[in-house]
Amino acid sequence: MNAKPLKLLFISTPVGSLGTGLGGGVELSLYNIAQEMNRRGHLLQIVAPVGSTWNMPLIQIPGNLQIIAQSQQRTDPVTMPENSVLANMWEYARQVQNDFDLIVNFAYDWLPFYLTPFFKCPIAHLVSMGSLLDALDQILVQVSKQFPGTIGFHTHQQAVTFPELTPPIHYLSNGIDLSIYQFCAQPKQQLGWIGRISPEKGLEDAFAVAKSTGISLKIMGKIQDELYWQQITQDYPNTPFEYLGFLSTAEMQQILRDCQGLLMTPRWVEAFGNVTIESLACGVPVISYRRGGPAEIIQDGKTGFLVEPDSVAGLVEATQRLNEIDRYTCRAWAETEYSLTALGSRFEQWFEEILNSKF
Repeated sequence: MNAKPLKLLFISTPVGSLGTGLGGGVELSLYNIAQEMNRRGHLLQIVAPVGSTWNMPLIQIPGNLQIIAQSQQRTDPVTMPENSVLANMWEYARQVQNDFDLIVNFAYDWLPFYLTPFFKCPIAHLVSMGSLLDALDQILVQVSKQFPGTIGFHTHQQAVTFPELTPPIHYLSNGIDLSIYQFCAQPKQQLGWIGRISPEKGLEDAFAVAKSTGISLKIMGKIQDELYWQQITQDYPNTPFEYLGFLSTAEMQQILRDCQGLLMTPRWVEAFGNVTIESLACGVPVISYRRGGPAEIIQDGKTGFLVEPDSVAGLVEATQRLNEIDRYTCRAWAETEYSLTALGSRFEQWFEEILNSKF
């Protein structure tokens, strides 16, 4: 790694202010990467929608939020609202680009990829989801061809959902501040579920498990689709659950660490699944569908169980085997693979490779 500190401009997701939870896992990824880059002495500025609450060097940009990609159809045209915060953030980046060595894009959106050739400052794109939109797929392939190595993914399972990418392809995984997550050796009889409450997260399957087993389900996360949430609670009456809302990491891990296990029920390909490593850091085994990022993180039979996708019966069976998992093994796996130090080293190497490339 170059001894000279890098001047980095991070451009956040345009779907919500940082600290609101609207950005889902992108918020946690951005926060942890930024925290580690600061610790390593790099100079960092974060561009984010107005109303962001983080205690970091933020430039807050006004404008209307972008529609989340999950709510769109594959063939929908590219759209931006009037006075788009996404466009405004990238206009700011254009104006200040000469002050930075590298721009890092965290937005899962067409515009930053399209703008890449028009910038003098190199741009690293961290892709936060699997393939969802045809227009984004096409522009992503173009950028990977014109600027090889500038596109990063969390997992291989995520990357293979995109067609015809030009190598090198960088798999950057993720990491967390392990000191925040407290280990618990003796859990209570309860299961956890954490995430944005929207259809692609499959929360109804966790309800089905709670109803079938009688084990209380602790639900944490932002309700993104109110009608979806209401439908689930109507469809599963007399289910033992408690909805705790969108919690801070400190509050969330206090509930999570007491759980026998965490349920992950994605209907789609999760790019990574930050809650997987948060759970393991507390010593809590994870039961997940064998789909997307969690399938690469969980060691089946050692740190949790991987279940046939969409099989509620498989989830139920796995809950009955949770006592087979050594919770100390879960924590040790998180410490080995998913520390902030490991995360920072992966990202520094990626940034250096981009800066040393000749496009």
